[in-house]
Amino acid sequence: MGKLALRGMVLVVVIAVLGVGSYAVAGGGSRHFTATPMIGYDENPDISTVASGSFQAKLSNDGTSLHYKLSYSGLEGTVTQSHIHFGKRAVNGGISIWLCQTATNVSPTAGTPTCPQSGTVEGDIDMTDVIGPTGQGIEVGNLAEILAAMRAGHAYANVHSSKWPGGEIRAQINDRHGDDGHGDNNKGDDN
Repeated sequence: MGKLALRGMVLVVVIAVLGVGSYAVAGGGSRHFTATPMIGYDENPDISTVASGSFQAKLSNDGTSLHYKLSYSGLEGTVTQSHIHFGKRAVNGGISIWLCQTATNVSPTAGTPTCPQSGTVEGDIDMTDVIGPTGQGIEVGNLAEILAAMRAGHAYANVHSSKWPGGEIRAQINDRHGDDGHGDNNKGDDN
């Protein structure tokens, strides 16, 4: 093999490695996240409610922001707020990101949309929206850490109400389409 061909091959390998590394840094794997169905039985402690909902998010191509859609209906109390929390199944964790706010429960970050009593709210999240929880090791502004927790199934979305201040509906966030987080339906793709 000639020197020129060898250099060309080395260049191709370097470009491939950089491309894979860039994808790993920006996306870290999956770019889609779901938390569905959001129900009262997944709250801790369990809540018996007719309310339900869903959370979906997609990571941007550069890995610096998430676009999300949160839908819910049937709350038995007045909606007060919604968040992404850092915590595994059946364990309550601290707030990482506000999904929506109300006049009585105001988000500490700018641009958080207002929660409807029922319906859908959409928004964009970036590092400025990550508020912790520092007591659990997620630093303020560290989007990569909460994304890693979401991929590992150690984050959840929930909606709080006046009847259930700790949360009326909840679901673990995962990065598998069609997986309810209970590990019994791991079908779906990461694209």
